[in-house]
Amino acid sequence: LAFELALLHSPAILDACNIWSLLICTGEIKQILENELQIPMSKMLLKGWKTGDVEDSTVLKSLHLPKNNSLYVLTPDLVPCFSFNPFSALQESLNQNFMLIITHREVQREYNLNFSGSSTIQEMCLAESGLSYPCHRLTVGRRSSPTQTRELSEEQSTDVHMVSDSDGDDFEDASEFGVDDGEVFGMASSALRKSPMMPENAENEGDALLQFTAEFSSRYGDCHPVFFIGSLEAAFQEAFYVKARDRKLLAIYLHHDESVLTNVFCSQMLCAESIVSYLSQNFITWAWDLTKDANRARFLTMCNRHFGSVVAQTIRTQKTDQFPLFLIIMGKRSSNEVLNVIQGNTTVDELMMRLMAAMEIFTAQQQEDIKDEDEREARENVKREQDEAYRLSLEADRAKREAHEREMAEQFRLEQIRKEQEEEREAIRLSLEQALPPEPKEENAEPVSKLRIRTPSGEFLERRFLASSKLQIVFDFVASKGFPWDEFKLLSTFPRRDVTQLDPNKSLLEVKLFPQETLFLEAKE
Repeated sequence: LAFELALLHSPAILDACNIWSLLICTGEIKQILENELQIPMSKMLLKGWKTGDVEDSTVLKSLHLPKNNSLYVLTPDLVPCFSFNPFSALQESLNQNFMLIITHREVQREYNLNFSGSSTIQEMCLAESGLSYPCHRLTVGRRSSPTQTRELSEEQSTDVHMVSDSDGDDFEDASEFGVDDGEVFGMASSALRKSPMMPENAENEGDALLQFTAEFSSRYGDCHPVFFIGSLEAAFQEAFYVKARDRKLLAIYLHHDESVLTNVFCSQMLCAESIVSYLSQNFITWAWDLTKDANRARFLTMCNRHFGSVVAQTIRTQKTDQFPLFLIIMGKRSSNEVLNVIQGNTTVDELMMRLMAAMEIFTAQQQEDIKDEDEREARENVKREQDEAYRLSLEADRAKREAHEREMAEQFRLEQIRKEQEEEREAIRLSLEQALPPEPKEENAEPVSKLRIRTPSGEFLERRFLASSKLQIVFDFVASKGFPWDEFKLLSTFPRRDVTQLDPNKSLLEVKLFPQETLFLEAKE
């Protein structure tokens, strides 16, 4: 099993990859890490197991882990000498006073000004600007360029260029000179201001997020969370409204440029490689900038619509220096639940632990959702199979019924044809019977021929004909009895001959069927 182990303890991040045997226990992994990282086992929290927290005696084989696993070593209980909390140091610096020795080159004059650590250079406070404490030397002079000259002529403002020089010894309070700190650091100069993270009153949220991502990369580098580009509703769709196995938590990052915590949080927390990796694997990250009042109001409206008035009021009452905020959202069947609100005054360890805690809650809910979804899909599959079987049965019954109906229709058609044919034959028979000349009597002045005809059923037909009658009259007589000459042939015995082959216009006397003859009928092949 390959485990990626990351020690997430500011200011350093230590990565290690090893191949571990399935037969060792988690305690042995901690012992190896203790030797490598010089961190006591009792101070380690090994996070990232798919099954949740495990005991040190647990054997890896019993966890049924996938081949590749990402684990995180957290050290929240280490003594302060090992860990460095940037916000503790920042808070201390905010309460200190800085002396700036500013030399104005054009007039060869020097100012010794005293500022508190919370005073700002544009959007960055002195405490986090890297100035030497307790005093720092700066040189100020005029700087111009063609572009800046045009801007200055339009805005009637001064572009000030400051160069950090060296430390000084003595300082005076800036208020003694009647100088506002914003004026000293060029707060009136739009040329020195950073571009806003997000345009005000942007019509399209996707375009606003594109600018936010570009500006964030410009300020803090390319190693940062992948911000979802699109509306908050689209982020919900991406995170929650998919199959249970594909769902993720939604992390909403709320930025505020005027907070003294923003730069440290973004550069040291949000852009930490471990945080970026964890967010990309488990979260959909959406961002919004609350610096502008219009954008703040717009987000509060979205927040009220999606999360309710309580969450909106919580964000509304947050002070500027409590930003940035990180909202962890979990989608539920009927609503979206805010699992956690993380303020900007945190550490990498604490941020990671709170993200992992949210993931544990989400994973437990996700497993239930997967189980429910699998059971629902199983029921739906059974129902689909039953519906399909029922449909096939209906189709088979319909096919049988249609085949039977076609068969009955064909039988009816054939019966109709047969009846029509019989009616036609009967009509022909009757017409032939009516057209026959009367049977001559035995005692007749003209010669009479007596014919005896045996039918295929064994019955005999007997009739007298004038010897001068044509052979056709015999054929008509036989046909009038139901044996048309085109279906039957009339044969004589001695000599055997087919009478139907003879000329029907010859007389009986000519064909030698006189004075009497026995014939028999035979069906033609």
